[in-house]
Amino acid sequence: MRNGYERLVRPLLFSLDPETAHRLTIELLHGASHFDLALRALTFPRAPSKPKTLFGLNFPNPIGLAAGLDKNGVALPAWAALGFGFIEIGTVTAKAQPGNPKPRIFRLPDQQALINRLGFNNDGADAIGERLRRLRRSKRWPTVPVGINIGKSRATPLEQATDDCLYSFRLLRDFADYITLNVSSPNTPGLRELQEPRRLSELLHAIGNEPGTATKPVLIKISPDLSPIDLEAILEVCEENGVAGIIAANTTLDHSSVPPELDKEGGLSGAPLHEKATALVRNIAAKSVIPVIASGGICDADSAQEKFQACAQLVQLFTGLIFRGPQLLREIVEKL
Repeated sequence: MRNGYERLVRPLLFSLDPETAHRLTIELLHGASHFDLALRALTFPRAPSKPKTLFGLNFPNPIGLAAGLDKNGVALPAWAALGFGFIEIGTVTAKAQPGNPKPRIFRLPDQQALINRLGFNNDGADAIGERLRRLRRSKRWPTVPVGINIGKSRATPLEQATDDCLYSFRLLRDFADYITLNVSSPNTPGLRELQEPRRLSELLHAIGNEPGTATKPVLIKISPDLSPIDLEAILEVCEENGVAGIIAANTTLDHSSVPPELDKEGGLSGAPLHEKATALVRNIAAKSVIPVIASGGICDADSAQEKFQACAQLVQLFTGLIFRGPQLLREIVEKL
């Protein structure tokens, strides 16, 4: 049975261009974040509690918001009011950037999928850091853990990626309960090369040597398109550098499930990614003790349950939230 979002809200949003619908949703949630009455309205029906403790953080439930929906961190109180157990904003880059040319988001309703090639469009670390500072002073800061996802600026050469990420890390770490290093988006040229062991080790070593980092969980977000050999090399580097967790996974460049007439350039997310992302979670859990946060293809309670059965500790929603709405969060927690 379809919920109220699917019957009433989604048809209105889907009548708009995908990026326009996204921007409108974020603006409405941003506005709601300033008013207690609006926030209280968002809490009905609220997801039940299902506490989880991971890398020293307390999560009221194991369902989080994936990076990419609130790139600029403008609606944290609203996401918390909706019942998310944690919130990840970003991807944030050192330099403000507009992203790739439009159109750059494409819906595939029959597949419950999206293709995007946004390219880390965001306000930049300086502006987002100042926004988070104001939010913290306003007393509306969420009580759930907040992660900040950072990545390399498009204009920065790959050889300078470490310094670029360090700039964002230094500005934003005090506002984050954990930091995620995004080394796997397919929409920034050369970014996935940061998954190569030498480059990844350099980046993690530099972050790990920053003052105060010992108490700040650092995660990485990896690609679902890795070969088994590449995955083993990444896990070895992560273990050597004390990575607190791995987010599996980013969007995929495998479009074999997409009808040719609907295919577009970009990363594919949603239901077609489910099996691939679940297999990645299972492989990581079989080869490493590093906790896994599952992201990819979670469109209903059963697909979330499969991620937990594959040994994910937490899950994150993105495309499923767009197609199913906030009720999806409640359905998953209730099934747990």
